[in-house]
Order: sequence, then structure tokens, then C-alpha cells
Amino acid sequence: MEHAPLAYEPILLVGSILMLAGIMAGKVGTRFGVPALLLFLITGMIFGSSGLGIQYNDAGHTQFVGMIALTVILFFGGLETKFIEIRPILGPGITLSTLGVLLTTVSFGGFLYGMDQLGFAPVHFTFPIALLLAATMSSTDSASVFALLRSKNMHLKEGLRPILELESGSNDPMAYMLTIALIQYVTGGSEGSIGSILLTFLLQFSVGGLLGYAMGWLTVKFLNKANIGNEALYPILLLCAVFLTFSATTLLQGNGYLAVYIMGVFVGNKKVIHKKSIVTFFDGLTWLLQIALFIILGLFVDAHNLLPIAGFALLAGLFMIFVARPLAVHLCLVFFPSISIRGRWFLSWVGLRGAVPIIFATYPLMSQVEGAETLFNIVFFITLLSLLIQGSTMPAVARLLKLDEEAKNEVSLFGVEIPQHTGAQMVEREVTNEMLSDGRLLMEIDLREEELVILVRRGDNYMVPKGKLALEVGDILLIVFEQHTKK
Repeated sequence: MEHAPLAYEPILLVGSILMLAGIMAGKVGTRFGVPALLLFLITGMIFGSSGLGIQYNDAGHTQFVGMIALTVILFFGGLETKFIEIRPILGPGITLSTLGVLLTTVSFGGFLYGMDQLGFAPVHFTFPIALLLAATMSSTDSASVFALLRSKNMHLKEGLRPILELESGSNDPMAYMLTIALIQYVTGGSEGSIGSILLTFLLQFSVGGLLGYAMGWLTVKFLNKANIGNEALYPILLLCAVFLTFSATTLLQGNGYLAVYIMGVFVGNKKVIHKKSIVTFFDGLTWLLQIALFIILGLFVDAHNLLPIAGFALLAGLFMIFVARPLAVHLCLVFFPSISIRGRWFLSWVGLRGAVPIIFATYPLMSQVEGAETLFNIVFFITLLSLLIQGSTMPAVARLLKLDEEAKNEVSLFGVEIPQHTGAQMVEREVTNEMLSDGRLLMEIDLREEELVILVRRGDNYMVPKGKLALEVGDILLIVFEQHTKK
């Protein structure tokens, strides 16, 4: 007897409805200052088992989707990180992403253990279990931070934005390693020994860092010499390289998340053919994966299970926001007095939790750690709280601390771009009375020898530049020049 084929149409129908509902909810919510990612989570919960009844409880598939999404999100975060911007803040950024994660884990874990000793915990916390829960929550979420900074178009003083992006992009590997190490310790066996855990840390950092750099270098060489002819295939080639880097690093006992982030930074700061198409592709893919991930995580949680732990999770979340995160930030930045007190308080406030802690909370579930379901629900509740409180107030806090500055929007009036690998740059220059002092003809204006006018805009009209074209004040010149770089 033949089995009826699995009907994929209902899955596609429900999936598309979920995505559309999430996007529309995000659009409406951003008008009221609510982070879109929080609304994607809530959308999943509304459609889930406690809402409209979609049954989804597969921790393995959730973890896999999270791994795919986090790989692309971290790579794209690295791709958009300009080394010239992060070079001055490498010290504080890396300190926050390593020592800061460790300090957050210890202080928050100590609080959770203390709550258990006072009899307030919903499940028994040994000190290692308390540290494990704290480790899953110890990193700021790259997806949330990147999305909020871009959607709000925030421009911050004191180089705070690069610090936030560097920290959130590079602290997930540290939190991941702490989570895995503590799971090894809690579940026992030979892998739970201190020596084994220290060896794991060494391999994760060294292999992840080396392979990330090596694969970034090889990928740039390969892309620039591939000569495929079809521009649309270059982003796909790069995507394959990203997953190859992640999987190969993981198989060699390295940290795949660290590797893809370093690879992204390397590729993003080199001349790569068709880079505009690559960035556009990964920008869209990152948003797609973020939306899908947050909706799936919302589907995965049972809202009814959040109620019994709500009081404890609320208290723990407030401790994380107002004590653990600020304490870690201020202790780390003792070594960097150039960052003002206001800057430190803002960095303390932007300790957003999001998809990453929830993904990491599935690892104890998969490892069958005692009380893992309760740990997951606590992490989910604190994530909701963090996105609601910190995510919604980030611009207001920046204004309150007088750290925001007017956005400098570089909007092209021509919609023309030159591929980065050509080494040429474009600039749009408005014609002034001073420029016309020696004559009104294009050939009479003073330009540098290497500059060439390729198009002129007057109002809504565009003109091909000829030497005898008479210019007027207010005309916009599109100028191309060769960028000389040191080799």
C-alpha cells in the first residue's frame, strides 16, 4: 500500500502567513518604538500552541535553524564592520566580549544561586547549573543589536556604535564556549574535567581564529579570480564559503561562530568584485533568517509555561539589566579611561538579549540537563523583558545621556555606483558661485587632474557633460576619480 505523499502546500501557506504577519507587526510596532524582533517573537507565540494552536516542539530543528541563522548574521555583521572604525576601539570591544561575558556569567550565576539558597528559585540550582543558565544569557545578541542600530539609524558619539557592533559580533563565541564547557561539567564524564574544558577553550579560540583568517584570505582571492560572468552567482559562492568555513572549523574542534565573524571582517575590508551585490544579498538574507528564527523561537515556547516562572524570571531579568551588565561593563572599562561615564552607562544599557541566548538555551535541552525546560523558559522570559525595556528605550537613553548625534545621510541623487574592486571612487559636488568665477563652461571650472565629470544633474534633468556645457549654480556634478592606495 502506497503512502500518500506529504502535502507541502499547507506548510508553505502557514509559513508565508507567519512571515507576512511578523513583517506587518514589525512595521506597525516600529512606529511606536517597539523593536521589530520582539514583535516577531510575539507573532510566533500568538500562532503557537498557546495561541492559534500550531504545534511545534522540536528542539533539534530549532537549534539547527538557529545555527544557520547565527552563522549568516555573524558573518554579515563582520562584513559591515569597517576595520578603520574598530581599530581605535579594539581594546574595549574585545575586553567586553571576553572578560565582560565571564564577569556577567559569574555575577548573574551567583545571583541565581543565591535565589535558590533563599528558596525563591522555581527549580533547584546547583552552582554549576546557575552558572550554565547565566552563561546562556551572558552575551549581547548580535541580531538584536545590529537590527536596532540599523533600523533606528543611530549615530552615537565617542565611537560607541563600533564598540557595540564589535562586542555583540564577537562575544557570542565566548558565551557559546562557556555554555558548552558548563554542559560538559554538569553532565560529567571525562569531558567534564577541568583539563578537558581548558583544552576545549584553547582549541575553540585558536582553530576558530586561524581558520577564520585563512578562509577569509582564500575567499577574497577566489572571488576576485573566479571570473564567472554572472554577477548573481558571486553572493552564492560567498555563502557557500561561509558555511564551509563554519562546518570545517567546527569539525576541527574550533569555534565556527568566531571563524565566520573574523572571515566577514576580513572580506568586508578587502576589495572584492561585485561587493555591492554581495552586501545587498546578505542584507536581505540576514533579515529573512532573523525573522524566520524569531518566529520559530516564538512557536517553540509554550506561553503557559512562562507563567509559573514569571516572578522569578522578572526579578532575574531586572538584576541582569540593572546590576550584572552594568557591573561587567564598568569593571571592564576601568582599563579604558578615554570612554566617558556617560558612554559607559550607555554601553551598560545596550546589553540586549535576543535570539542567541534562546538558541544557546536549547543546548541543555538537547543534552538532557536536569531542569533544562525551566531554564529555557527563564531565558525566553528574560529575552522578552530585555527587548521590551532596553530595545524600546535605546534611542531615548542615547538622547538622555546626550550621546546621539545627527545622522549624516549620504543619499545619492544619481543612483550610480562603481564596483569597489576598480579602485575608483565617486563624489557628488554642487556647483557654487566660487566654482564659476573663472567661467560658466564645464571646461573652465577648476577640477583636480585626476577628476572626471561623468554626469550633470539640474533639477530633475540629467545632462551628458561636454566641455562647452554652461553650468548654473545649484547643478550637481557626478565626479569620478581614481583612489590611490598604499601597497
